[in-house]
Amino acid sequence: MGKIIVAIDSFKGCLTSTEANQAAAAGILARMPEAEVIQIPVSDGGEGWLEAFGSPTPPHTSREGVLVEVDVRDPLMRRITAPYLVLGDTAVIETAKASGLTLLTPEERNPLVATSYGTGQLVADAVRRGCRHIIVGLGGSATSDCGIGMIRAIIDSFAKHGSWDDVRELDSVRFTIATDVTNPLCGESGAAHVFAPQKGATQEMVPLLDARAKRFAEVSARHFGYDRQHVPGAGAAGGLGYAFLQYMNAECRPGIDLLFDAIGFDSLLKDATMVITGEGASDRQTLMGKVPYGILQRASARQIPVVLIAGRISDRQQLLDAGFAQVECINPPELLCSTKEEVLKPETAKRNIRETMLRLQNINR
Repeated sequence: MGKIIVAIDSFKGCLTSTEANQAAAAGILARMPEAEVIQIPVSDGGEGWLEAFGSPTPPHTSREGVLVEVDVRDPLMRRITAPYLVLGDTAVIETAKASGLTLLTPEERNPLVATSYGTGQLVADAVRRGCRHIIVGLGGSATSDCGIGMIRAIIDSFAKHGSWDDVRELDSVRFTIATDVTNPLCGESGAAHVFAPQKGATQEMVPLLDARAKRFAEVSARHFGYDRQHVPGAGAAGGLGYAFLQYMNAECRPGIDLLFDAIGFDSLLKDATMVITGEGASDRQTLMGKVPYGILQRASARQIPVVLIAGRISDRQQLLDAGFAQVECINPPELLCSTKEEVLKPETAKRNIRETMLRLQNINR
């Protein structure tokens, strides 16, 4: 019956990666009860980043790791509890857990005031715990503060818990940021112009945010003697990428490659006959470094066919031309014509994923 890898990204606002994988696996096993189905939660650094490295649910342990919960501040400086994962001397942080857009109501979203302070508190806690490699997933933030809040939180934390010399601990810590964003910090393709409107910025706010970012970068460049505002990824998470690049000397990597190297994805592909991947909506932008494309590249190198499923499909032929063996929309046409609320119902999505698996042409009975 063969070995089938299921690695579907989250359907944002609907299903987590794990939930989507489980629905697909159920459909495959209903059709092929004797198949070996390997489920792999995936993320590019945004939603589900911790889940992809190890389950963030009780009993708070996973893949030789421990989930640590910290009292932090949300984007509006309200007290919340946010987790990060410790794997040996490595900490895995998901920015969205402390500084995420989903922590705010639509009415509360305002990138002029939203802060990355909570993410800095997670970083400081991991450093004090003795972690020497910190991996930060940068997706899903509510902020556009260039990481100023994050830096302030680290300074405040070391000032509170030790001497100023303790800040030097950061010199022995290696930072890696995970993102598929290649935007610079400033300008028309920068953090403010491209991403701030998604976080609640009005037309009037955008130039103010961009000017603020430019001033911060200029001051930082004079202080350090180098300027990383143009490095790809600097514009990620409202400029949080820039703060890690400029202040922490971070390495920037595509999230899916970083994850797959960490979990040994290539070895999991051995003897696989097919890979099922997917996301909420697929189009030509899927081929610009998103999770399904990262999976396609690795599987295709081993001549393993990859099936792509999504809640909505555009540019189908381009996706097929890129190498996907099959591209399937899980939603029937009549459902796509209905309300958005119906399409986003978790039970509806799970059922449609299961039914999609039953009708796939490339899965042999």
